[in-house]
Amino acid sequence: MKVTQEKLPASQVGLEIEIPPEKSKQAYEQVIQNFARSANIPGFRKGKVPRQVLIQRLGVVRIKAAALEDLIESGLTEALKQEEVKAIGQPELRTSFDELIGQYEPGNPLTFKAAVDVQPEVNLTQYSGLQVQAEEVKYDPASVDKVIEENRQEMATSIPVEGRAAQMGDVAVVDFKGILVSDDEEAEVEEIPGGEATDFQVELHEDRFIEGFIHGIVGMNIGETKEINAKFPAEYPQTELADRKAMFTVTLKELKEKELPEVNDEFAQEVGEFETLDQLKASLEKRFTEEAENKTKVNKQKALTTELVKNVEVDLPETLINQEVDAMLTQTAMQLSRQGIDVKKLFTQDIIPQLRERSRPEAIDSIKRTLALQEVAKRESIEVESAAIEARFTEVMAEFTEKDKDIDQDRLREVLADELLTEKIFDWLQANATIELVEEGTLTKPEELLEEFGEEDTLNPPVEIAEDATEEIIAE
Repeated sequence: MKVTQEKLPASQVGLEIEIPPEKSKQAYEQVIQNFARSANIPGFRKGKVPRQVLIQRLGVVRIKAAALEDLIESGLTEALKQEEVKAIGQPELRTSFDELIGQYEPGNPLTFKAAVDVQPEVNLTQYSGLQVQAEEVKYDPASVDKVIEENRQEMATSIPVEGRAAQMGDVAVVDFKGILVSDDEEAEVEEIPGGEATDFQVELHEDRFIEGFIHGIVGMNIGETKEINAKFPAEYPQTELADRKAMFTVTLKELKEKELPEVNDEFAQEVGEFETLDQLKASLEKRFTEEAENKTKVNKQKALTTELVKNVEVDLPETLINQEVDAMLTQTAMQLSRQGIDVKKLFTQDIIPQLRERSRPEAIDSIKRTLALQEVAKRESIEVESAAIEARFTEVMAEFTEKDKDIDQDRLREVLADELLTEKIFDWLQANATIELVEEGTLTKPEELLEEFGEEDTLNPPVEIAEDATEEIIAE
């Protein structure tokens, strides 16, 4: 079979395939035989229909079309094998099928064109001697004290308070009912949907609830009823309440204060498997130090990868891009599903094309990063020894429970091998680059923080959510 190759854009290989006369005739005759065995034509037994009657009833175009489908499929398979073309994805026919039907004459040569995606050629113009900046994350000793204080708060006991007014830090039990306030004095009173509760327990902390609510309770005495003016923030999730003024009628029924445990060896033993407070602090210090070092390491790797991608010249095939988009959307769907979100309702047929288009730039960037790292490994002969893979495999398997050990171990080895190889590549890049460490926050732009943490989280700091659903109405 005669095959001519040509290089096409987007990492495609064009193939011009010439089917020899004997094969074009053989395919046509085979189709007629297949139809003859299965065709139901009145007046004839199955398998006994004369050839000319069969061709007349079915039509030459239908028979040619069926033969062409077989010829194209087998021709592509044979051509790829003959030319040793390592295709990714499905081949694409470049000659019109209708045109081929018009040209096809059984017993004559048949020529058609196709294209297949192949692995792209990567041109890495520079990968050694990169000069980058990366943010250095330093261990903050205050983080240890913060965790200890959080544990104290969790282990605190509540003691009833009598003889004084409510103050910051107390736990108040209140009844409340809220209405929306209008500047128009003649407007009808509008109740806040869900803005009513009985025996509602609330911790009196700054910025925990909508503006004015907590400060209005501070100073109240048990049994006192008071009208408290408050205001919903402009970015409040329920748009019908956003930036609206409100008034809550609040009755303080109980008041408690927290009794915090003393920070000593006994406290450390309650927190975890520690004998002394010094051991607890040492453990926390080690944890936060390692976290800071790991974050700095990740920042270095991101900086190196970003600079590396600038030096990549590659024409990506659509197959790779689509595969990466598929993987990204699948991962997102799995994460949402684990959070209890009905993915089928979220990923509708109307929204999926939009999600794919929005994911495309990130997919392209991800592929370029992967190809660039692979090219560095190829040029510098960076490999991972099988002994290192087995050592990591044994280490990981030891952390699994018995029920988890039925995982695909071969696949796990592949994943671990990729991780180890990536680590070695970054080690090489770092050893052959100049990395300037700068203060944390120096390189991070505000819009990047929004992407990392989510705009809603930035505008609405996390709060403690009580079981009572009414807290959603007044909590920021």
